[in-house]
Order: sequence, then C-alpha cells, then structure tokens
Amino acid sequence: MKILFLANRVPYPPFRGDKLKIFNLAKRLYPHHELHLLTFAQNEEDWTFADELKKIFASVQFIGLPKWKSALNCVAGVFGKVPFQVHYFRSRAMTAAVNNLLAKEQFDVVHVQHLRMAQYFENISGVPRILDLPDAFSLYWQRKQANTKNPILRFFENLEQRRVYKYEQILAKYNLSLVCSAEDKSYLEREHSLNNISLLPNGVDTGNFFPRPHDYSHNTTLLFTGNMDYGPNIDAVIYFTETIFPIVQQQFPAVQFVIAGQRPVPKVTDLANEKIKVTGFIPNLADKYNEASIVVAPLRFGAGTQNKVLEAMAMGVPVVCSNIGFAGLGIDSGEGAIMQTNPEEFAQSIIDLLSSEEMRKKVGEQGVAVIQNKFSWDIIASQLEAYFQTFTVSK
Repeated sequence: MKILFLANRVPYPPFRGDKLKIFNLAKRLYPHHELHLLTFAQNEEDWTFADELKKIFASVQFIGLPKWKSALNCVAGVFGKVPFQVHYFRSRAMTAAVNNLLAKEQFDVVHVQHLRMAQYFENISGVPRILDLPDAFSLYWQRKQANTKNPILRFFENLEQRRVYKYEQILAKYNLSLVCSAEDKSYLEREHSLNNISLLPNGVDTGNFFPRPHDYSHNTTLLFTGNMDYGPNIDAVIYFTETIFPIVQQQFPAVQFVIAGQRPVPKVTDLANEKIKVTGFIPNLADKYNEASIVVAPLRFGAGTQNKVLEAMAMGVPVVCSNIGFAGLGIDSGEGAIMQTNPEEFAQSIIDLLSSEEMRKKVGEQGVAVIQNKFSWDIIASQLEAYFQTFTVSK
C-alpha cells in the first residue's frame, strides 16, 4: 500500500506522546508498504531530522510553522468558534501542500494524526481517510477544568472545552476515527452519536522496555515520568508531593520521589529537595524505570492511556495510578497497575507494595504479561495495517 501520514509535529526523536506513536507505527509498517510523511516543522531543530525520517518514509515534506505564527493564529481565533488548538495548527501553506501532493500522487489511504490536523482532510474525497486521535479531547478539557481553581484559567478551559466538543463532529466526515481507549470510544459515540470509531491502543517498544530482570528487593524509590511542561503531569506531581507523598513518608521516611522528564517548568523544579529529585531529560527512560521500586501516575485529568504506565508495566515495575487512562488498559486493578482515586487509598497501595517484595514481584510480572499480549508496537501496527487493508480491499 501507498500510505500518507499527516502529522502535527515532526515524529522524531520519538521520546514521548504523539511523536512516539507515529514513529513506532511507521517503523514497523515501512518494510511492507510505501510511506510518505507531511508534517509541520516548528523550530530549526525539526528540519535536521529529515535524514533520519527518510530511513522510514519514501518522502518527507516539512511545512514551516514557527510558534510565533501559531500564536498569531490563536489571537485571530479569539472571537470565533473553532478551538484554539485547531487555530494553532492552521496554515495556508499546509493546505496548499496537501492539494499539491494529492494532485501528483495516488495514495491508497491517508492517516491523519490528531484532531488538530482534521481540518486538512475533512472535505477531501477520492481517498480513504483515517483520523487517529490520542484521546477524546472534550473529555480531557472537561476533566481539566474540574481540577482548576483559578477563575480566569477555568473560564478559558470551559471555553475551549465547549469549542472542542462542537468541533468533534468533524469525526463524522472521516471514513474511520481511531481512539486509544474503550473509555474514549464510548464517550465519543455517546456524546456525538458516531458509528465510525474503532480502537487503536498506544503501544510500547518492547525492544527497549522489557524486564532486565527487575530487582524487586529494593523499596526506596518512587518514580514519575513524562514531559514536565505538560499540564496533567505538572498537576500530578504537585498533587502527589503535597497530598500523597507525606502519607507514604510517615511509614517509609527513607523513600525518595524521582520526577524524570524533559523540560521541567519552574513549578516542578521548585519541588526538588533531599527527598524529591527532578532529573530533567533522560535519554533512556528504561534505565530509570529499572531503578524504581514503584512507578506512580496520580493524574487528575486527561484521557486516553498513559505511556508511563505502559512502559513501567512492560519492564515489570509495579504501578499505582489514578483512574485517568486506566479504563483504556482493559485490565483489573492489580494486573500490573493498581488503580486508586482517593489520595489516602493511593498512598496505602504504595505502602502495601513497599512493605512486600512478594507483592511488588507479583504485580510487576502480571504487567509484563499484559503488555506482551496486548500492547507491543508490533501488535498495534498490525491492527493499524488491518484497518488500512479494509479500505484497499473495498476499492
């Protein structure tokens, strides 16, 4: 098949989030298909990754969209009805690039990444179009505003939530829309009466994240990973250090909390002390996971599934997490991850794990089995390939 990937950001380096997903899917598809990439370059560094991407994609085309221009786009959208994040990625140059590419090339299917990019193929016919969403965005904003106390921020978040909710009707214009969790799928189907939504879970690179084997004898390190300029992650570590970590310290005073992730904002770096370590960027997070006794994911808002949970489970490290993203795993609490929503019960689950090497080992090993059976990128890429083939067979 000849497949066009339209991405909102350059999918390299594949460290986290949307970059990680596109890169890992394409890496597994390119030996059997002809892949092409059209994406935005937001800074000078993005342009330097073309050669790496050409190892996977037959053609790579960048459209420049500096952040100052995106900011102006958002200002222009203040009095409109379109979500700000859609305005952020609005570009006449991208529209022209899409039209020129379709005039020159005949694709079997187009994979559009993110609700933000849906604007570029919503009215194009003649080629099957799949819209791949990281999560249900209106659900994300609904949860975010519920945890925001600042009235000004709350007003903005409520505005964006209402705009995103209405804009999600664009999903009906696509041949197929994909979400990464059953929770998001049910939400979108219920709220918008859609019947063109299927599942494509997030995956794990099991060639990098796998049991080393993990040493379950230590019980001194709690780990949180993620991009530390991302709102849900910032909120999670502040919430954890203020509400949950002190309860754990009462019974395990020697325990250390490690926050590992790139671009930590001042709110995060200010948390650092003798018991809380903020590492900044880590080239290979697998090393940090392997040093952890428990991985914690106390997110209070968001949607989809959490890469930090999947990666820890893949390495056999027990996880204690909130309900955010847990439903998308399709597992029972304790099968690699223990789900808790109450801060006292969250802390108690950590304490229970720290108190028992046997429990840490049992929960961790169950997580490995879940990932290998359901969430390796090889399995996820095969699922996406099957969706593509559905359209090529029906031609």
